[in-house]
Amino acid sequence: MKKSDKMAGLAFLLLIGGLGIAALFIVLFAELAEEVMEKEFGLFDRAIIGLMEAGSGSTMDNVMFIFTEMGSVWFLTVLSIIVLAVLGFKMKDKWGMLFFIIAVGGGSLLTVLLKNLYVRERPSINPDIDAIGYSFPSGHSMGSLIFYGFLIYLIIRMRQRSWIRWLLVAILTMLIVMIGSSRIYLGAHFPSDVLGGYIAGLIWLILSLIALEWIQWHSRSPVPPVHALRKLLGPLYRTVRAKLPFFTD
Repeated sequence: MKKSDKMAGLAFLLLIGGLGIAALFIVLFAELAEEVMEKEFGLFDRAIIGLMEAGSGSTMDNVMFIFTEMGSVWFLTVLSIIVLAVLGFKMKDKWGMLFFIIAVGGGSLLTVLLKNLYVRERPSINPDIDAIGYSFPSGHSMGSLIFYGFLIYLIIRMRQRSWIRWLLVAILTMLIVMIGSSRIYLGAHFPSDVLGGYIAGLIWLILSLIALEWIQWHSRSPVPPVHALRKLLGPLYRTVRAKLPFFTD
């Protein structure tokens, strides 16, 4: 088998695997949303909120306010313009630009749709921290996971030293966690809202990246995906057919 055929077949299997993972998270989100609507997360929410309140203080208030601003619409909009400029002018990545817009812009629309679908009231209303409208899922959590998650994807693809890439990945991952935590600490969301935002954001991010990888791979590879998959799995199929008697009947 040619190396190009093998690589194309493996890429196709990875794409199928990614769709399977996204499907599992869709089921998980549906289960979470159902339990949230049936008010079965009250104990979980109260326990996490209690832990947050135990560590409260004026200094922590300021720290959490900074983190929550890093997931706000205005902040992510400014950063999105910068990312698009880098993708367009420096990296010349037209597909990256398109799917970044789809991921971030589509994620924002999906957040509004889900909030109006589930219509869960917030624990408190505070316009100063964007705590307005419905609560489930958390828009800050969902938006930050999509935006910073896309940055993590771009960083992993960078041609940089491995330790630099993984340091940046760790920092951005921690930032995503802290943005969600800040929403709970400041009383803008229930913990289950944040969890729902992370799951919904991860689903949309995975689907966006799968589509991006599919387009980029398809434009680079001369090998049709189904043809590559047949060549990759052909030897396995022939081995199974020879070993199992009912295949030869």
